[in-house]
Amino acid sequence: MTGSTRSSSGLDDRRKRLLFRCWHRGTREMDLILGRFADVEIAGLTEGELTQLEHLIEVPDPDLYAALTGDKPLAPEYASALYDRIKAFRAVEHDA
Repeated sequence: MTGSTRSSSGLDDRRKRLLFRCWHRGTREMDLILGRFADVEIAGLTEGELTQLEHLIEVPDPDLYAALTGDKPLAPEYASALYDRIKAFRAVEHDA
């Protein structure tokens, strides 16, 4: 997969921006993890989950990747139910 498979058509501006940012992280591994998750889940995220995602994508790629792969723990201020969903999505359904 080389990029988003989901059109941003029909999404509000906040979701469009997050979808783009999830696919343009800076490292290909994180593009694939967050981008795939966003393709599938972005339309259905609640306002609270969107806020959690906005906060989570501020974590530098090496730190977030290490946390998602289990190499080191995620800083507690970024831990959330949404992070757990992303980690489960990556590990079980869409391993990157």
